[in-house]
Amino acid sequence: MWAHRKWISHGLFWLFVYVLLILLDLRHTGWPVVLLYKGIDVAFYATIIYINLYYLIPNFLTSKRFWLYVILLFLTVLLLTPIKVASQVFIFSDQPDFQGYLVANISWYFLSMFLIASSSTIYSIVSEWLIHQSEKRELVTQTMQSELKFLRSQVNPHFLFNTLNNLYALTLKKSDDAPEIVLKLSEIMRYMLYECNERLVPLSKEVTYLKNYLDLERLRQQENVDISMTVEGNVADQKIAPLIFIPFVENSFKHGLSNVITDGFVRIKLLLEADKIDFCIENSKPPQRPNPGRTRSGGIGLVNVKRRLNLIYPDQYQLKIHNEPDRYKVNLILNL
Repeated sequence: MWAHRKWISHGLFWLFVYVLLILLDLRHTGWPVVLLYKGIDVAFYATIIYINLYYLIPNFLTSKRFWLYVILLFLTVLLLTPIKVASQVFIFSDQPDFQGYLVANISWYFLSMFLIASSSTIYSIVSEWLIHQSEKRELVTQTMQSELKFLRSQVNPHFLFNTLNNLYALTLKKSDDAPEIVLKLSEIMRYMLYECNERLVPLSKEVTYLKNYLDLERLRQQENVDISMTVEGNVADQKIAPLIFIPFVENSFKHGLSNVITDGFVRIKLLLEADKIDFCIENSKPPQRPNPGRTRSGGIGLVNVKRRLNLIYPDQYQLKIHNEPDRYKVNLILNL
């Protein structure tokens, strides 16, 4: 089917060329002569182009055989031009003036044939380049989607693991807060399973997701812990990549409050503007970390977070991290 359509399109193209050449002919030798004369022209133009496209270019147009290709193309044109002129002289044998015109302009016919063949070479090179660029973009897109799915798969199980641990701890204490944490967990699960599978989600849902997460942490943490989140601006019309903030929030609890013996805090501020989101999270740190030489484990690595940001918001974000003796602060600015 594709080959059939291809040859139909080729036939329509040459018909267009044929009609165009007839309309551009300014000689007054009569329509029968012009129709036949231009028909022979089109036949030889098509011959040199198809020889070039289907034989010379595939077999000889390479970096190591370029000059051989040029020589063969030149020789092919040099062979076809006299054949073309001879056939026209033979066909118009009853018009000696026209025959003389054909022979006198044989050098022009050679040049026109060579230029037409060269134009098909340029067309082939440009077409191959465009196809290569299209395939390259498609490959980049597929790679990006695969990496995003992989990075998101690292976030979701980690969060669920921590939340289930929280729920388990409350059930052991026979806490009255257990039903509430189950309800919050069901809302979070619904969002993660059904609502955040798109590339972008409404920012309002992402904010609700963070608030639910903080509510779960409030149930688990001590009463003297300060957990707050403030939102300034309109979240109704904005969209954002799902689960982009949660790694910072998770790590603020895992590496911050979980190691604070006395008063601690996690403070989140979300500032929304027309074309920018400013996310800032700050958490307390213990005076002295236990096992200071030990490497943190189990958290969502900063490398993965940056990788995901580079995939979704290339050159459209700023990530600033301030690691002070008593606090840890992350500031993420997204340009929408």
